[in-house]
Amino acid sequence: METVGLNAEFWQGKRVLLTGHTGFKGSWLALWLRELGAEVTGFALDPLEGPNLYELAQVGREIRDVRGDLRDLGALLEAVAEAQPEIVLHLAAQPLVREAYRDPLGTYSSNVMGTLNLLEAIRQVGGVRSVVLVTTDKVYANQEWPWPYRENEALGGHDPYSSSKACCELLAQSYTASFFAPQKYAEHGLALATARAGNVLGGGDFAAERLIPDVLKAWDAGHPVTLRYPQAVRPWQHALEPLAGYLLLAHRLYTQGPEFSGAWNFGPNEGDMCSVGEVVAHLSRQWPDSPGIRVEPSELHEAGVLRLDSGRARQLLGWRTRWSLRECLEHTLQWHLAWKRGDDLRAVTLDQLNLYAELS
Repeated sequence: METVGLNAEFWQGKRVLLTGHTGFKGSWLALWLRELGAEVTGFALDPLEGPNLYELAQVGREIRDVRGDLRDLGALLEAVAEAQPEIVLHLAAQPLVREAYRDPLGTYSSNVMGTLNLLEAIRQVGGVRSVVLVTTDKVYANQEWPWPYRENEALGGHDPYSSSKACCELLAQSYTASFFAPQKYAEHGLALATARAGNVLGGGDFAAERLIPDVLKAWDAGHPVTLRYPQAVRPWQHALEPLAGYLLLAHRLYTQGPEFSGAWNFGPNEGDMCSVGEVVAHLSRQWPDSPGIRVEPSELHEAGVLRLDSGRARQLLGWRTRWSLRECLEHTLQWHLAWKRGDDLRAVTLDQLNLYAELS
């Protein structure tokens, strides 16, 4: 099946509002949209202090960069009205599980009220045809099942981050039913979907308390990395994998409407849903004289097993993964080493992006 979402002819000149463009995934997506010829307006907070992909890859060079807080409805209304987007891709969020334990109020405020404000701005301004709200694989009521979760499984969330994202799924369902009902599509012209991605890896991720950044930071310093739960199983994938899914989904919503609404999983192949310890072991084989690991269990709850079933996206969207976990880690490490050497990271990032895009 044709991967139409990666078609530059479709994206050429499309007005796209991308929230969270200063973050890790948002930076990759902003660059990709510009490579496809879209007119991109980004709305986000400032990037993280210290090294970050947005600044290192000069992401803001060819997009309209708007700084603002999703919790500020007035600022969102102004940004949407000025950008007049045809397509909205919502990635902005407080994305860290442990940070959500430290600041649950801020996490719910950013993730839930921020998403609500965006939906309301889209509703009030009008003119948007396609909306993809990105949530997470952690929206499911995790039963520690050995089999993958499908989109029709129950929503839940033990921790504040997971719960806040499950709330976003309910918001999407409510706004679809109340304001963007499929049976009234001819009147409002908007189709909305949510996207649930696995644990993403890739060059340019410097966030604290994420596995690969923690590993690389520790090993760069010659120290073993501290793991909280090495036996935890997650759906690992390069960030470009779900981003390709978001682009494909946004295209189908634009051209085929509510037929492609609802929730969509974008996760890796079964063989790449492995434990934290296995991922670090993969990486250590590519790192000469790696200092290894040490284990310090955490008192905070973390799911033991989480797998995603992406059969719907494969069958109905024609989406598929292109890089194995081994290839994902190779590209991540290559980017990291280029950063350490002081290479041109915009060129490095675009080279990896184009290498991936050629596989489609």
